Amino acid sequence: MTDSPSPSRPLSALPSVGVRIGAFVAICLSGLAGGLIGYSLISLQCEGDCALPLGLGLLTGAVIAAGGMAIVAVLVMRALGEWREVEGRTSAGHAPR
Repeated sequence: MTDSPSPSRPLSALPSVGVRIGAFVAICLSGLAGGLIGYSLISLQCEGDCALPLGLGLLTGAVIAAGGMAIVAVLVMRALGEWREVEGRTSAGHAPR
């Protein structure tokens, strides 16, 4: 008997579609929050014509927050994949003793 994957469920390192959508939404929301924080920080400090500093604050805050959340999302998805692999091994009887 061989341990080949079933044709209905091939092996894949990709997380499920729901998890990927959730990660995308989380990244977008954190980018929005970071942009608002950056905009607010500059608007509190600037007087007069502040269009360029406000735009830079918004962009910088959004990029930093979205980048940080992207790192967290990738780590969570990798941990979820490893968790499923361990549970799959346990249910198949291949878990270490």
